Amino acid sequence: MSTHTSGLAIETAGLVKTFGETRAVDGVDLAVPAGTVYGVLGPNGAGKTTTVKMLATLLRPDGGHARVFGHDVVHEADEVRGRVSLTGQYASVDEDLTGTENLVLLGRLLGHGKAAARERGDQLLAAFGLTDAAAKQVKHYSGGMRRRIDIAASILNTPDLLFLDEPTTGLDPRSRNQVWDIVRAVVAQGTTVLLTTQYLDEADQLASRIAVIDKGRVIAEGTKGELKASVGAGSVHLRLRDAEERPEAERVLRNLLVAEVQPEPDPVALTARLGAAASDTAADQAAKALGELARAGITVDSFSLGQPSLDEVFLALTGHDTGQSTDGDSGTGTDKKDGVAA
Repeated sequence: MSTHTSGLAIETAGLVKTFGETRAVDGVDLAVPAGTVYGVLGPNGAGKTTTVKMLATLLRPDGGHARVFGHDVVHEADEVRGRVSLTGQYASVDEDLTGTENLVLLGRLLGHGKAAARERGDQLLAAFGLTDAAAKQVKHYSGGMRRRIDIAASILNTPDLLFLDEPTTGLDPRSRNQVWDIVRAVVAQGTTVLLTTQYLDEADQLASRIAVIDKGRVIAEGTKGELKASVGAGSVHLRLRDAEERPEAERVLRNLLVAEVQPEPDPVALTARLGAAASDTAADQAAKALGELARAGITVDSFSLGQPSLDEVFLALTGHDTGQSTDGDSGTGTDKKDGVAA
């Protein structure tokens, strides 16, 4: 497996796609390092799926340019297709075929001989924990099993770049964790993964760098730590001994920290958001807060100091949450039923 000499799997500049009056992608710039998981985070309609389809040569850009391992997605589309694979938001395998039949069929279409296709299919079924279901029709698979067979189909030929478009939407926590383990294993073998997701914890778990997209534009980009540091120094979570002291504790914290203080559902708990621009570190601010509360005669039974969550980052950057649901990008006029582009 080879990579482009720049060390980047994907490079885009000013990427644009319009559908009638709708500007679904509005000047997206990306630089995705090879051999990593790169997260593209955004709500429904943000332009994530449309961006992926342009990078996978399924849609032609209306402006800007994009390269995959140095190959232009428009002028060198065949070279790009030979390096990438795509798992879309919906299962691309045939539900009336068994797991084995699907993988053998796709393996033959990719140029494997019958025996080689069967051997590769068996390897992937075993690796993805699907051996016991190999002879079952896919329509009888659970949601998590369908996503696993879909990803298996995408890596029959190990791609240099794998697009995973919201791979865990609608899955239960156990199935999501199984898919996450598969993603980590694929990257460990040298494949670059571009992961689009609405799930903030998914980006937090998997991605080494994250681009936040809203309304077709990249509004922030960086490591998880950089994004979290950009919106605040962290949060202090307190539990008081006496619920009657909470109003006074709120007043003390607001005056001292000049920060948002939010009462929690627990009547003795509250959270203070620490500002990124404060001259003191988050730990210094927390220490001062505890000292001031003690001087006010307020007893703190426990406290913790944490970084902002990606939920808080997204809310601060966009003014709204991700609107997580089971739908794909809306308002783009594109077909959501992505298949495998090997």
